[in-house]
Amino acid sequence: MARKSDKRTRGRREKSEFDQKVLDLARVTRVVKGGRRFRFRATIVIGDHKGRVGVGVSKGADVSVAIQKATQIARKNLITIPLKNTTIPHDVSCKYGSAKILLKPAPEGHGVIAGGAVRVVLMLAGVHDVISKSLGASNKINVARATVACLSQLRLSPDRMIEKKVPEANQTTE
Repeated sequence: MARKSDKRTRGRREKSEFDQKVLDLARVTRVVKGGRRFRFRATIVIGDHKGRVGVGVSKGADVSVAIQKATQIARKNLITIPLKNTTIPHDVSCKYGSAKILLKPAPEGHGVIAGGAVRVVLMLAGVHDVISKSLGASNKINVARATVACLSQLRLSPDRMIEKKVPEANQTTE
């Protein structure tokens, strides 16, 4: 009888603390002397719905290898974002490559107003009410990375935001 229970649990893995979503899966080609070499590029977004999210991009000879490598890279690039109830604390905009993202807080119950890669990143981060606008590129990888860059700029209170210091002019009195 013990054998039957071993067979049932052998193939199962323990539940991960992060949910993951395949954002993009592409077959990429390298032309060499003998012909074409095919590989797979996977873009993975992972998050715990509690304020932690990461994006990973990797290539592999097989789809499963590319997904595993991208998941490991996403775990390395995890960021923690401050949440104000179910939304973000303040407006933020960011640019990555030619992709520009605007994120604005929304009232509770408004929902995630975003499309494509921005929606996936925000949902896995645990943001439930936000308004976003994607300007410039529609490249999923750059849009996802720009969204993560925007989220990493968030601060809980505006007085702790990073501000550029304006150099003061030296006053000379004669």
